[in-house]
Amino acid sequence: MSQLSNIGVIRDIMARHGFSFSKALGQNFLINPTVCPRMAELGGAAAGVGVLEIGAGVGVLTAELAARADKVVCVEVDGRLLPVLAETLADYPNVEIVHADVMKIDLAALLREKFSGLEVVVCANLPYYITSPILMSLLEQQLAVRSITVMVQREAAQRICASPGTREVGAISIAVRYYSEPRVLFQVSRGSFLPAPEVDSTVIRLDVRQTPSVNADAHAFFQVVRAAFSQRRKTVVNSLASGLGIPKAQAAALCEGAGIFAGARAEQLSMAQFGALAACLQQLQ
Repeated sequence: MSQLSNIGVIRDIMARHGFSFSKALGQNFLINPTVCPRMAELGGAAAGVGVLEIGAGVGVLTAELAARADKVVCVEVDGRLLPVLAETLADYPNVEIVHADVMKIDLAALLREKFSGLEVVVCANLPYYITSPILMSLLEQQLAVRSITVMVQREAAQRICASPGTREVGAISIAVRYYSEPRVLFQVSRGSFLPAPEVDSTVIRLDVRQTPSVNADAHAFFQVVRAAFSQRRKTVVNSLASGLGIPKAQAAALCEGAGIFAGARAEQLSMAQFGALAACLQQLQ
């Protein structure tokens, strides 16, 4: 079906199927016709590629992905959209909708079952309220995917893609860089959606690493990252002491062992320094 970005077409489809937007599910459907083709291209949808989409909406992005990739599998949690998608994606036999919650389904098994012989990328317009949990779930499972291209709230994109040593960096920034190389692709205004959200959006891509960027025990690494950013206004020593539940003297010894200045703050640390902290924590434990 064409014109899925046309407001009138969308409203007509919704009316015929008795569908209404769910605030609880963070549903804002794209109506800017330039966004999805660009997102599909930059997200790597092409011949020989399978695409995992999370949340189809009315199928605007899904159709663009299907026009380029060999196969598209979309995990959609809202059962009310299934009859809508059956209509809007009827022209694309290479699309399969899986009615499930992406946070509960076994994605590794799904990829093996649906994409045998294909290189896989993820491409999705994520609900704002669950952006970070979905991204971290995808990365932590270390799925066999080449990249993850998603549209997220602009402020979230800034945090996710922030480089170590900058004011915007946070625990999510470090976690994402542990598993991938993030980059900003392009901006999307709030007027590109129906209904229009109160914030602008950004499309980002995470190129998944074959091996983590830091040679450190993952559990210890994320322990120190979470602790270090638990109290951003305090020094790393104080944050580690509080976050790890250890005496300040031990936290200071961790920093000294990792070659970190006692007055440093978490946003000033490099990936390698977090790795060094993790190694020192392992020795302590």
